[in-house]
Amino acid sequence: MNELRLLDPFLRDPFDDTLRSFIRPWRMSALDGATRMRVDVSEQDNNYLVKADIPGVRKEDIDVRIDGSLVTLSAQSKSEKEERDDGRVLFKERQEGYSSRSFSLDCPVDESRADARYENGILTLKLPKKAAGSTKRLSIQ
Repeated sequence: MNELRLLDPFLRDPFDDTLRSFIRPWRMSALDGATRMRVDVSEQDNNYLVKADIPGVRKEDIDVRIDGSLVTLSAQSKSEKEERDDGRVLFKERQEGYSSRSFSLDCPVDESRADARYENGILTLKLPKKAAGSTKRLSIQ
């Protein structure tokens, strides 16, 4: 793979986060609640293999879009409503949120032969490369 460009709106600078925590330690970042996707992309002769960690999300809430060589993964985690007698929640870390990752591959993807599987919080995509179009030489008259 010659070039892999990541477009990640959730990518943050750790130095900037540390500096902000000293200035405003009581402020909770809105990005902390969103599900973070960690993605591995590997290239084989005829296809790309993408593995994305998306834990705690139902497969119905995952969206995969392919536009030529641009691949976009998005997921939305929803919290379940709890009915309790006393109405108090003592501690809650699981939050609902939306996250998305986009990356561009070197070759266009053949969407008709692409395969997606989601098991145990891991989304696996097998993205076949589109066959190179035949070139035609024009005779100059």
